[in-house]
Amino acid sequence: MRIIAITLARGGSKGIPKKNMAYLSGKRLIDYTIEEARKSNFIDRYIVSTDDIEIAEYLSTKGVDVPFIRPSFLASDTATSADALKHAVEFCEKQENNKYDLVVELMCTNPFKTSIDIDNCISLYIKNKVDSVIGISKLEEHHPARIKKLVNGYIRDFAVSENSSRRQDLKPDAYIRNGSIYAISRDRLIKDNYRFGGENSLGYIMKEPANINIDSRLDLQLAELIMNQKKDEESFSNYSSNTY
Repeated sequence: MRIIAITLARGGSKGIPKKNMAYLSGKRLIDYTIEEARKSNFIDRYIVSTDDIEIAEYLSTKGVDVPFIRPSFLASDTATSADALKHAVEFCEKQENNKYDLVVELMCTNPFKTSIDIDNCISLYIKNKVDSVIGISKLEEHHPARIKKLVNGYIRDFAVSENSSRRQDLKPDAYIRNGSIYAISRDRLIKDNYRFGGENSLGYIMKEPANINIDSRLDLQLAELIMNQKKDEESFSNYSSNTY
């Protein structure tokens, strides 16, 4: 099985300008995804698709494969991720004169995913012969039973009845796509414009803080706090292990 991994990193971003290049705990946001992609045991080729010259030039200094500058019509606010992925796959296949079997989208807005998560998604795909494997996270405080709508000002259940005020009692367990990893059948992507969903898609459960998706400055600040806390814990652990 030939596997290509792709990160879509366009230059435009409304919440945080040049979000993919934002600094997070001393590194660029995109660096975290690059580092984990390179550790994968399954990926044959990892590329970044960007429309931004500054991002492309930065990635070249990191030795990242940027085989093209993405056309502007595939980097607009209305362009879909599926179309950008198809363009990247078809470009690389034409360049190599060979087809891929699996496309793995690694979104750089999720800095806490690991190479283990990436490889676990790929393993699930290979073992189960599904259309896709998607990174998901369990909903706790935002369980669907707590989502309401207003009817003439009166609160009504939106979709699921709330039968308990204790979140641990809310059933069934609910999950959300966390926007980190999409392992997709190459043929479904190219032929059907498919990225996720349907009856033949598996979920790969990722624990906190892998569910953090950087969309706003508040998300970035939260990720910074967690990153710094992890660094402090690792420093303390290393100090303790070297103290006699």
